Amino acid sequence: MAPRHLRFACRRVSLKAVFFALLILVPVCVIGILTYAQHISYFFRPLWDNPPPPFKHIPHYYAENVSMEHLCHLHGWSLRSEPRRVFDAIIFSNELDILEIRWHELHPHITKFVILESDTTFTGIPKPLFFDSNRSRFAFAKEKIVHGVYSGPIAARGKNEDPFVLEFEQRKAMNGLLRSSGISYGDLVIMSDADEIPSPNTLKLLQWCDEIPHVIHLELKHYMYSFEFPVDYSSWRATIQIYGPRTGYRHSRQTDLILSDSGWHCSFCYRRLQEFVFKMTAYSHADRVRRKDFLNYSRIQKLICRGDHLFDMLPEEYTFQELIKKMGPIPHSASAVHLPSYLIENAGKFRFLLPGNCLRT
Repeated sequence: MAPRHLRFACRRVSLKAVFFALLILVPVCVIGILTYAQHISYFFRPLWDNPPPPFKHIPHYYAENVSMEHLCHLHGWSLRSEPRRVFDAIIFSNELDILEIRWHELHPHITKFVILESDTTFTGIPKPLFFDSNRSRFAFAKEKIVHGVYSGPIAARGKNEDPFVLEFEQRKAMNGLLRSSGISYGDLVIMSDADEIPSPNTLKLLQWCDEIPHVIHLELKHYMYSFEFPVDYSSWRATIQIYGPRTGYRHSRQTDLILSDSGWHCSFCYRRLQEFVFKMTAYSHADRVRRKDFLNYSRIQKLICRGDHLFDMLPEEYTFQELIKKMGPIPHSASAVHLPSYLIENAGKFRFLLPGNCLRT
């Protein structure tokens, strides 16, 4: 055994080492937890959050040159003598390229394009009326457009309004604009964001078939940045409804029914880096911009070409299996098949949305 005075000396050294270790480790751990709180929370989400009830998927039958009567029959519905009128209702921010593709794609089937835009963002920042100042670009649909402007509150300097409150107010305002558009009970109304595009065959099916559900969600193939980065089929918020006395404009879950493979959802599909920055600071999840360098053009460009997350976030999943599977960049796809026909017909104009063209201006 060591002499007593050596044992005491070792004990004092050990206590000092533990004290200094705690003095360093505790602040480092606290800073680490605060810095990566969102990552930690999202990683353990399967432990503290439960998924919503699953949707009941309605199989979607479609092939070229198959009669509408046969398609209605395959879905368990009957053929109408004439198609329903369709009203396309969207709240618009700044997605001019996507809007052009959407309206050209749907134009033959739409009675009225009902579009509401605000002079402020969801975060209370004043913004231009992007659609109103670019009306000439949509002259092809002039006779069908019902345009409204919502005057939103401006946030006090250094503060942001609650984005979800402002978004809700705009969606309420859409109800009045819809009523003034000439819609009638029994007509169909699409409730979706501009970048959630139903396919034309989906519209034709629901126009021409009787006994369809009163409200039905649309399962859309989800893409990020362009059609080069397919994420999954998780987009479900868009709906098509039969308009009635209780119909209210919403962008949330309204039924358990969802029509499979009904179109495309292209998130952050912008031509210019400036447009990415605008949306990152303007939409309902602007609080995800946790650092100023998130808005750096060169950083955004690198993430777009890699198919990585703009906000440096983990996937929002309810199982560890799905979370781990979706961690990291989105895999590239070289396929440009089964995309909006107007996009393919005008590939030169919209090349930035096609595989192999990730560089933005």
